[in-house]
Amino acid sequence: MGGKTTISVGSDGVAIITIINPPVNSLSVDVLLSLKESFDEALQRDDVKAIVVTGAKGKFSGGFDINAFGGIQDGKAKTTGLASKPGYVSIDILSDTMEAARKPSVAAIDGLALGGGLEVGMACHARIATSSAQLGLPELQLGIIPGFGGTQRLPRLVGLAKALEMMLTSKPLRGEEAHNLGLVDAIVPGDELVDIARKWALDILARRKPWVPSLYKTDKIEPLGEAREILNFARAQARKQAPNLQHPQVCIDVIEAGIVSGPRAGLIKEYESFQVLLKSDTCKSLIHVFFAQRGTTKVPGVTDLGLKPRQIKKVAILGGGLMGSGIATALILNGYQVILKEVNQKFLDAGLGRVKANLTSSVKKGKLTQEKFEKTITRLKGALDYESFKDVDMVIEAVIENVSLKQQIFSDLEKYCSPNCILASNTSTIDLNLVGEKTKSHDRIIGAHFFSPAHVMPLLEIVRTSKTSPQTVVDLLDVGKKIRKTPVVVGNCTGFAVNRMFFPYTQAALLLVERGADVYKIDRAITKFGMPMGPFRLCDLVGFGVAVATGSQFVLNFPERTYKSMLIPLMQEDKRAGETTRKGFYAYDDKRKASPDPEIKKYIDKAREISGISVDPKLGKLSDKDIIEMVFFPVVNEACRVYAEGIAVKAADLDIAGVMGMGFPPYRGGIMFWGDLVGSKYIHERLNEWSMMYGEFFKPCDYLAQRAALGDPLCTVGSIKIAVMRGDQHHILVSCMSN
Repeated sequence: MGGKTTISVGSDGVAIITIINPPVNSLSVDVLLSLKESFDEALQRDDVKAIVVTGAKGKFSGGFDINAFGGIQDGKAKTTGLASKPGYVSIDILSDTMEAARKPSVAAIDGLALGGGLEVGMACHARIATSSAQLGLPELQLGIIPGFGGTQRLPRLVGLAKALEMMLTSKPLRGEEAHNLGLVDAIVPGDELVDIARKWALDILARRKPWVPSLYKTDKIEPLGEAREILNFARAQARKQAPNLQHPQVCIDVIEAGIVSGPRAGLIKEYESFQVLLKSDTCKSLIHVFFAQRGTTKVPGVTDLGLKPRQIKKVAILGGGLMGSGIATALILNGYQVILKEVNQKFLDAGLGRVKANLTSSVKKGKLTQEKFEKTITRLKGALDYESFKDVDMVIEAVIENVSLKQQIFSDLEKYCSPNCILASNTSTIDLNLVGEKTKSHDRIIGAHFFSPAHVMPLLEIVRTSKTSPQTVVDLLDVGKKIRKTPVVVGNCTGFAVNRMFFPYTQAALLLVERGADVYKIDRAITKFGMPMGPFRLCDLVGFGVAVATGSQFVLNFPERTYKSMLIPLMQEDKRAGETTRKGFYAYDDKRKASPDPEIKKYIDKAREISGISVDPKLGKLSDKDIIEMVFFPVVNEACRVYAEGIAVKAADLDIAGVMGMGFPPYRGGIMFWGDLVGSKYIHERLNEWSMMYGEFFKPCDYLAQRAALGDPLCTVGSIKIAVMRGDQHHILVSCMSN
């Protein structure tokens, strides 16, 4: 796994132990073993009086190496001596070797001290840091708890309430705040950090500074009764905010064990709980998302060609609606010059006003200073024609979903923009080959699909056609990075990846309702599963106009598996269009608070009558599990089609697209990963059963059928060979091969 520590001893008798494992000095198995060896050496040497632990190149340690989890989990680490007995790292290395040492140690912290890195720092007898240092325990983001004593030492250094907040929210502290709380003993300039840490260590030795192991500090721990009140309050809050997650509750239990039974017992419970959580589906899912998110920028045949992104400084946006103004906001906040074009002055003023309102909101929330606001807004200019487009580096079209309008715009752009200007569309569903049909230079046409609100949502779906040049993709990946989005590169088809995968989401819900299921029970079950909102509440939020326009694209392109419901059109006839009209599937008050609306029943009855659908009594009694499966298994099925067609290079890209674009719960790993947790065979059986009862909508695709027949996971292509020829049509050859 690599990495090591080095030891050097100065004339003052202070040993400097340096953690070296680029880029963030993570604590691999090799580093931890080397840390113990260096400490043992320092303790045995007569010329060493005290010890300073620091990290190479301005980074203390970014934490335990996630890649080592598997080794410790399955016991392979025992061969190296790392896990010779339970709690080896937290007890043998940090407690018995470092903290219990007869020579004092000081952590000199610059840059990152996160997770295991901070836990190493807390095992030292003092911590000196720079003001820019970041200190925190973010392990809960990965479905685990701190495993190197953090649950026991942090409460004793900063107090129980603050320690709970830091662990449960995973938010790091800057150096100054850490100093104010007592986590850090002094803040010093970076160039003096190690020298002051040396002197501090010698002062501890001479008893001029306190020498109290963090694990046995008691002054910041409340009396037991008061401590239990704090812990119970934290439990209730965690249960309310994360009802589907067990590991926050486990973290609180482990902290309590240390307070009730003593820190040593707490360390043992921490280790045992860590091992259980490490094998949980939640941990596996969150670690998958962690790596998958970082892998989206690696695109075979594009990012491995050695291409450098061209410098993009000036971007034009066509359309100042909610989406266009959101995109403009994201760009100017990150240093880009933006021209916002509209068709008339009224629309332009409204668009510019929306951008200003977005920035003002950030000022009110304390995310943006007034000075930064004033500087940022100067980067935005308005336009009513194409005259100022001559020197723009990229154009993003963000007008309504109308094919002929988009075609005319792209034809005009080719006349007014430079030959190197990137021509991007923010279309959410329309095939880019259609959009660029009247354009000659197809190599620079690309999809830049943002999600609303564009300045907030983290995903950028980058859509390439068979003719989009790799350079254009590289350029847009760079823009995505600079505006702090997670980019996912996908192929060109109706709906691309996110909307294509999730078009069955609402359609499945409509099918269930028209056959007897309850609208609000469906939304409750889906929300309990972990989605931000159910499919009907989502329809209300985006508006029925958008829902129908998007749905019509799927009816046109995938008629054999599209469920055609009359429910929304019937509601539209009565001027119900969702949240904006205060009536959709829900009724909305003046504060836009949603309430169930009994009037919905008459529209459902009428839709059934028109379609000639009979109520199925079984669907009126669906369990939450059945609802989740009947809504999400069709999504898994469509995701399999998207993957098999080569629209996504990696199944993991689809997982990130679903998590960041649709709010699929990250602790379930993404739609394909979750499908594998459930099992391809089970999903296939259920879809087959429903397709017999309710039609082609539920019919399993070939890819899913083949994976299920082989008993293979959906996310691995080891036993499936897929050859894809990109173009207007996707010709797919899927051949099953023995493993």
